[in-house]
Amino acid sequence: MIGFYNYTVILTYMAVMSAVLGITQIMEGNLPMAIILLMISGGCDMFDGKVARTKKNRTDREKVFGIQIDSLSDVICFGVFPSMFNYAVTKMAVDNMITNSTPLLIFGSFVSAYFSVAAVARLGYFNVVEEERQRQTSENRKNYQGLPVTTIAIILPIIFLLKKYIEAATNQTMYAIFMNVILLIVGFLFVYDFKIRKPSNRGVLFIVLSAIIIIAGYIILY
Repeated sequence: MIGFYNYTVILTYMAVMSAVLGITQIMEGNLPMAIILLMISGGCDMFDGKVARTKKNRTDREKVFGIQIDSLSDVICFGVFPSMFNYAVTKMAVDNMITNSTPLLIFGSFVSAYFSVAAVARLGYFNVVEEERQRQTSENRKNYQGLPVTTIAIILPIIFLLKKYIEAATNQTMYAIFMNVILLIVGFLFVYDFKIRKPSNRGVLFIVLSAIIIIAGYIILY
């Protein structure tokens, strides 16, 4: 069979499956469940590298394969998935607008496409740099260059958790604009050249606890 099949790739494939299921939930209009599935994808991606590094006898091909499928997974989970979610939120707002809705729909479509392109550009660049780095050293990466695409798995749930409050204070249209603006900024940060420190084990624990709190918030609100 083509590919490498062992326990090191299980979480990566689970992330893809969760993302695809999440996309089906977007199509069904079940946005809260879609967000939860996005967070599951984020959790799988957070630990897949740690799991892969436990296998000491990985060949060079297996290492490169791991990098490639991780980035391909990230394109679906954190590039396409959020873009479709953003478009769905925009379309719902457009469907409820009384005045001319064309500018908002065009804006939402552009932001969704732009966000996916930014994610792909960052991931492609990461692949090149990471392969070069691994040829030079076996040390774990200490810093990220640009904002990691996986951060959208926390950013988007927080934005969606604010949905009821923003819509209550303004309206559905303003919330859709707010989400589009945030994705514009996040997409830019994907490709902006700056360093961000990779989270320590405490940082990872904080992220996991934050995800649990956010999921609890969805259970209470939705």
